[in-house]
Amino acid sequence: MPNFLLTWLATAVALLITAHIVPGFFIKTFTAALVAAIVIGLVNAFVRPILGFLTFPITLITFGFFTFVLNALTLWLASALTPGFEIRNFGSALLGSIVLAIVSSIISYLLRTVE
Repeated sequence: MPNFLLTWLATAVALLITAHIVPGFFIKTFTAALVAAIVIGLVNAFVRPILGFLTFPITLITFGFFTFVLNALTLWLASALTPGFEIRNFGSALLGSIVLAIVSSIISYLLRTVE
């Protein structure tokens, strides 16, 4: 349970950092970031596997680069479902998904070194 809470908080912080870096990527409050982290987790758990299965041929042909598009679409969907979290266009979603992955990886690495 503490690991889940730490991951949830780390994702919310990563979203806030990403919002400061990427234009067109907005989060109003820390509470909105916490809710967005949950919604992103749910979208990744339920919607993303279906999209991944349906788009597998495209992902295979593009040597996995279409995964970036899937990440952007799921992030954009999460922003549409979460009040206080807004992504203005697909370009912001694409850049935001890349920055979010990098920031989340850095935060996860830092948390692993602390434990």
